[in-house]
Amino acid sequence: MKTLCVLGLGYIGLPTASLFATHGHRVTGVDVNRKVVDIINAGQIHIEEPGLFTLAQAAVGSGNLRASTTPETADVYIICVPTPLTDENYCDLSYVEDATHSIIPLLKKGDLIILESTSPPGTCRDFIAPRLKEAGWKVGTDIHLAHCPERVLPGQILRELIQNARIIGGITPESARMTKELYDGIVEGPVYLTDCTTAELAKIMENTYRDVNIALSNELGAICEAIDISAWDVIELANKHPRVNLHLPGPGVGGHCISVDPWFLVSAFPGETTLINMARTINDTQPEMVSERVIDILREAKIDDPCVALFGVSYKGNVDDTRESPAFGIIEKLSKRVDLRIFDPHVKNGTGFELSNLEEAISNADLLLLVTDHSDFKYLAPEELGKKMRNRILFDTRNFLDLARYREAGFEVHVKGVGD
Repeated sequence: MKTLCVLGLGYIGLPTASLFATHGHRVTGVDVNRKVVDIINAGQIHIEEPGLFTLAQAAVGSGNLRASTTPETADVYIICVPTPLTDENYCDLSYVEDATHSIIPLLKKGDLIILESTSPPGTCRDFIAPRLKEAGWKVGTDIHLAHCPERVLPGQILRELIQNARIIGGITPESARMTKELYDGIVEGPVYLTDCTTAELAKIMENTYRDVNIALSNELGAICEAIDISAWDVIELANKHPRVNLHLPGPGVGGHCISVDPWFLVSAFPGETTLINMARTINDTQPEMVSERVIDILREAKIDDPCVALFGVSYKGNVDDTRESPAFGIIEKLSKRVDLRIFDPHVKNGTGFELSNLEEAISNADLLLLVTDHSDFKYLAPEELGKKMRNRILFDTRNFLDLARYREAGFEVHVKGVGD
């Protein structure tokens, strides 16, 4: 059994702390938000994630997990703090810096520091290690340092934390070995060892690959709209080739990984990232393209003072995670031009704009705009929705709903990536 201090109790930190606690380690979870700390110590959770409530409750109930606003002495320190973008699309490492400085007074010889936060290549070697050296520690000898990036999908975090393969990059081989020994206790998937910088870049390239692929599909969608065919049909047929795996178009890319990580490379290596930069730009312009198409649809329908019901604020289906959601860009643009009502069964607050219930959102609306593919939306009856709307128009940006049923209910149906 080791004592652990997990810094950051968000979508990654809380599940990670809870897993280690339920596997016998004594864990102090640290968050600067007192409300989050109180919620966790009461055996509750502040985020929506399948299975997390039971796990966290068991961890706290066992006495092995306790939350605090300040770090405490431990054998292992795991940094799970945000690494957001600045306004200039650089990685903001201030939270990593604050976390590092907060634990330096607590360090003792032989301790291990693990960075889980996704960070630009060189963060461990060129950012954290120098700060430890300034404090008088020999990094890799006195204090061990490693990067073990999370590789999980919201909505499946617990399963993927346990089953997915993990990459561990050490500042030295011994640092990597020590980290593997710890994670072997909770990870069932294979664990691969490398150096810190390779691990950092591997994580970013996983997300960059997906971002570039999505940008390609969004361009395909624009082509198909121009020539009146379906990108979804093209993708289905093209993917029957054994070496082709086109992703799907959509209203934009969200979440704290795919929409953020590629910018870390673009800002650090502008001369080497032409393709990555272009893909990011394509995906970031999708909310504006969705908004303009909504306006075009309403204009063609000759609707005065239009009302739009926007369904879905979170960046992906069946979660409450709104980080970098493309819905925000759509809301910002449409709210200036139409009467916009917003409904999301998973998102309760913290969005910065007013949310409506289902009845309020759909009442007298002219167009239903589906942005997020929540399963809840599939259970709605288009016949009943249509009765409450002023005009029956659907724009599905995910090709997610039962479009034939909506057409049978009298809806004029539009789909992103499909020509009219």
